[in-house]
Amino acid sequence: MSQETLLNLEDIHVHYGGVRALDGASVSLDEGEIVALMGPNGAGKSTVLKAAFGLAPVSKGAVAWEGAGILPIPYEMVARGIAFVPQGRRVFTDLTVEENLEVGGYTNRDAKITKERIASVYELFPVLKEKRRAKSGTLSGGQQQMLAIARGLMTDPKVLLLDEPSLGLAPKIVKEVFALIKEINERRKTAVMVVEHNIKSLLSIAHRAYILDKGKVVAKGLPTELVESGTLEKVFTGTL
Repeated sequence: MSQETLLNLEDIHVHYGGVRALDGASVSLDEGEIVALMGPNGAGKSTVLKAAFGLAPVSKGAVAWEGAGILPIPYEMVARGIAFVPQGRRVFTDLTVEENLEVGGYTNRDAKITKERIASVYELFPVLKEKRRAKSGTLSGGQQQMLAIARGLMTDPKVLLLDEPSLGLAPKIVKEVFALIKEINERRKTAVMVVEHNIKSLLSIAHRAYILDKGKVVAKGLPTELVESGTLEKVFTGTL
């Protein structure tokens, strides 16, 4: 049985003033898969996530959700089942861990559902359960990143968009974060599209990958194929 394509971006163009952030990029995400977006700084990786979520001005191209064309608007994307976790661990530092999770579940109409989802998130992130009454500003960088991801799960999304989840984290913590992303994907069947500089960690969990350069997709396929073909190395060394 073939997997349904949840999110599809076709020939997407995004300009910021005179800068072409995306220049005809096409990417897709199917049910239950982890897709990696890779490439050098300024390649347009984060802009793909923002275009999908309605945070970037798409001047040309089409976005489809579950096969139907849409105009992405953030609150509508949340309602459809998409969660976006931006880079920089943006937690509410003056709120406790549990209060952050409650904010993440603001669209839940039923307090009982919010409670159940918090319990479910604590199963994935035992360290957050231990720290549930602590102010988020007192957490380590790794714990704040886990909280940012956990908060994204509070809407029980079909799709998780992750922008640089390992940014600024120690290698040991990076390993833990990627193990959690894999567990979320396998246990909850959540599809994940992730932008990441930590290529080795990312390729170990991704099912498919896209390589971007100068706003275009220059290669796509299985992670092992992309590494063996040398395309990844050529893009990062500017020799493609």
